[in-house]
Formats: sequence, C-alpha cells, structure tokens
Amino acid sequence: MRIIGGIYRGHKLERVGKETTRETADMVRQAVFNMIQINTKTIVLDLFAGSGAYALEAISRGAKRAIAVDHDMDAIRVVRKNANTFG
Repeated sequence: MRIIGGIYRGHKLERVGKETTRETADMVRQAVFNMIQINTKTIVLDLFAGSGAYALEAISRGAKRAIAVDHDMDAIRVVRKNANTFG
C-alpha cells in the first residue's frame, strides 16, 4: 500500500496484517479523493483507520489536519508508525 497523490506520493505504508483489518485499494482511495476538495483548511476524520491510509493521503494532498481513529491497538501502532515516517 502506498500514498497515491500529493507531496508524499509513492511513499509506502506499513500494513496492519490482520484478517480483521481490510485495506482499501489504491484505485478506490484515488476515486474518493478525486471527488472531494482538499485544501489547507480541510480537517479529515479517518474512522476505522487501519493503517491510516486515508488520513495520511489527505495530509499528503494538503489537509490542515487528519484524525485517525481505530479500536485495535495493532492498528493504532501502525498508524503512529506510518505517521512518524511523514515527520
């Protein structure tokens, strides 16, 4: 899985790797972001974040802030690790 647009395009993301966590295909994520407008005032809420791909994609595309929420501790660790690689 990778970031598909913005300043971090091509950046690889770590996966949670559990059967209870399903990834969103790059093509689907791209379609979602093509439909919405992201700007420097945008705040994104990524519920059931998994790896945090939606939140980090939004940051890459210029969002002001992104909040990733998940109930699985392994997913939370992966989101934090992925976010830390962005600085």
